[in-house]
Amino acid sequence: MLSLVDIRKQYVAGPVTVDVLQGVRLDVNRGDLMSITGPSGCGKSTLMNIMGLLDRPTGGSCFLDGQDISGMSDNELSDVRNASIGFVFQSFHLLPRLTAWENVALPLVYRGLSGSVIRRRALDTLDSVGMGERARHRPNQLSGGQQQRVAIARALVGDPAMVLADEPTGALDGDTGREIMRLLLDLNAARELTLVIITHDRQVARQCVRNVRMQDGVLREFPAVSEGATAPGLAPVLA
Repeated sequence: MLSLVDIRKQYVAGPVTVDVLQGVRLDVNRGDLMSITGPSGCGKSTLMNIMGLLDRPTGGSCFLDGQDISGMSDNELSDVRNASIGFVFQSFHLLPRLTAWENVALPLVYRGLSGSVIRRRALDTLDSVGMGERARHRPNQLSGGQQQRVAIARALVGDPAMVLADEPTGALDGDTGREIMRLLLDLNAARELTLVIITHDRQVARQCVRNVRMQDGVLREFPAVSEGATAPGLAPVLA
């Protein structure tokens, strides 16, 4: 579904050039359940932004459903992103003055749908994540776990091909984090939703089918391991 080919990303700060991504190659298949792990500063967030069409690579190509999107304009990328990709963030990023259903409805506003269709789809999606009864509550009236469920509903409401979740359990206590992870796993299974999770949490990564690790701008993939097992040696995706 998504193919990254020889992706490179450089940042220039005065006389210094920093190579954040160094020729990354990665294929994301429809229905994948993938974790991306790695130490702080290794390039995980940069990679996620490129996968989510929020940033452009310095070099390389990106293909979505076989189409090379590397040369698209910003407006074209925005349209593709709105139609195909959902996002879940550690800090929820809900607008405080809007109710839960209004926050969920935001991605649909840009599609030119009628107000009644937008409202119905937003409410139905909130129901699907167990938040139907809180549809008219504002974020400050919700717990952290409830806010994350609203954020997940917002990511799903446009029926995206892929959801990118950046530390989705990072701001939650252990029990709530496990509930959110169970919800994401159920959505992946029930909807065949392509789910990519960026995480520092090994317990989250262990629940994914594919495990990818970033290290110094290089990407390596290794098999999923069961709880308590010893991880095998890393098999390089990129040499």
